[in-house]
Amino acid sequence: MAEKRNIFLVGPMGAGKSTIGRQLAQQLSMEFVDSDNEIETRAGADIGWIFDIEGEAGFRKREERIISELTQRQGLVLSTGGGAVLSKDTRNHLSARGIVIYLKTTVDKQYERTQRDKKRPLLQGVDDVRQVLEELAKVRNPLYEEVADIVLPTDEQSAKLMANQIIDLIDNFQN
Repeated sequence: MAEKRNIFLVGPMGAGKSTIGRQLAQQLSMEFVDSDNEIETRAGADIGWIFDIEGEAGFRKREERIISELTQRQGLVLSTGGGAVLSKDTRNHLSARGIVIYLKTTVDKQYERTQRDKKRPLLQGVDDVRQVLEELAKVRNPLYEEVADIVLPTDEQSAKLMANQIIDLIDNFQN
């Protein structure tokens, strides 16, 4: 890959965006940024606290601003939060400034991967996590599809295999 185009990973929580993103950045010698981690670092607080104090709308504003800024960098692998695609501006920035890869996963796999995770504000204190994941999927999956240049299922692959697959697809995408 002669020029290092930005690579943006979108998809639901538990799809493997952060894990695959780190692997991908390492293999391509690119910078890796997780937008959720960046939000926490800049806010000096975790996402759960931001949701508690500012609500989801306040968090989404922060997310939109930070992703707008990050997508202007070069040579970046960016893992976005599951709800980042809710913003039309964010979808436009992602589409215009890099290759967008939708890491697709099933609700069953999401449930399996997130059930012990206490850092998911939308899943805290809910009676039926699976139902919440299904409702989020109904709203968000079409947006992931809309913004994606490449769609890849992640359910049965290791992060390393996924990263290799992405590298192959990107090489073909650019030629």
